[in-house]
Amino acid sequence: MMQEWLKLPVQASAHAAEIDQMTILTHWLMLFLFVGWGAYFIYALIRFRKKANPKADYHGIRSHFSNYLEIGVAVFEAVLLIAFAIPAWAARVNAFPEERTAVVVRVTAEQFAWNAHYPGPDGKFGRRDIEKVTSGNPIGLDRDDPAAKDDITTINQLNLPVDQTVLVHLTTKDVIHSFGLLEMRVKQDAIPGIEIPVWFKPTRVGDYEIACSQLCGLGHYRMRGFVKIMPDAEYKTWQEEELKAMREAGNN
Repeated sequence: MMQEWLKLPVQASAHAAEIDQMTILTHWLMLFLFVGWGAYFIYALIRFRKKANPKADYHGIRSHFSNYLEIGVAVFEAVLLIAFAIPAWAARVNAFPEERTAVVVRVTAEQFAWNAHYPGPDGKFGRRDIEKVTSGNPIGLDRDDPAAKDDITTINQLNLPVDQTVLVHLTTKDVIHSFGLLEMRVKQDAIPGIEIPVWFKPTRVGDYEIACSQLCGLGHYRMRGFVKIMPDAEYKTWQEEELKAMREAGNN
């Protein structure tokens, strides 16, 4: 009910419900504070109006009720932090999956595109060389490297299988960007010179948007990519078709 009222995006990852729970609890706290302080403000206007207090009372309210409320809010925030936020953060940061058990992708941001790099059937990423960077090869993949011959690259399109753990190694070629998948409840800054891992498990087949949630230049408005979550069989078929198209292009 609260999720519909807040109009949150659909939950498309295994950890989305956990993030939404914290969001909903935080909004309940905000609602309580808004109503509570608003009611107190109206009470103060009436209780301490000039007509009811012709002689000023410099002691004001002597009750400790407001102190109890402040303590209650602090306790609620502590519970929210210790029981919900810290465990969720620890799971995302410390419990990284092993690469052999996950679908591993490298995503390199640039003004103004998302470049995806898949290791191919051999599971090994090919060598990248800055001197080989061109408009047609934005990540500088060295196709002469044996490990790179079956690598797949896409621009602004990330294809992933459903119900499998995905590990994204995120970086950027120029300025700071932010990799945002709202339905997956994923948002991670991409920092120049640093490769940052982020993981999630898609649970819903469909097409979603990659949004750059960090102002990154005049073309920021058009830096958007797409994620297609598909059944495993369809994902494997897509990989085979990409490899086939690469081989045919190489033969020509």
